[in-house]
Amino acid sequence: MSQPHSSRSGAIVLFVASLAGLAIAFYAYVTPLTGVTDTIGALVVILASVALAVMALTLTALKGRAARNVLRVLILLGLIGTGFAGLLLHQWWIGVAMLVGLIGLILDMVLTPNAPRSVHS
Repeated sequence: MSQPHSSRSGAIVLFVASLAGLAIAFYAYVTPLTGVTDTIGALVVILASVALAVMALTLTALKGRAARNVLRVLILLGLIGTGFAGLLLHQWWIGVAMLVGLIGLILDMVLTPNAPRSVHS
């Protein structure tokens, strides 16, 4: 059975927010006078944003409830850490992008239908 389109919209929002965070961090990393040009912190945010984008894509493909929940916890930790790192770098838009990603994660949790549990006697 395929997932309804609405259940994937949260993961899509999360994916787009991750790409936005990636673009902002990359801009800050390569542009002179941003204050974080060529710093390890900006590079970490770039890598974390790539990891979040990959996890968002993986979230759409997973079928099992337990695997989805574990991945959601990892995504939540990634969003919090990346947003905090962005704020430490004084790149406020990264924090905004991660907040939008959090909204996407919440949408994914709310809109994904629960699979019926099997009862074994």
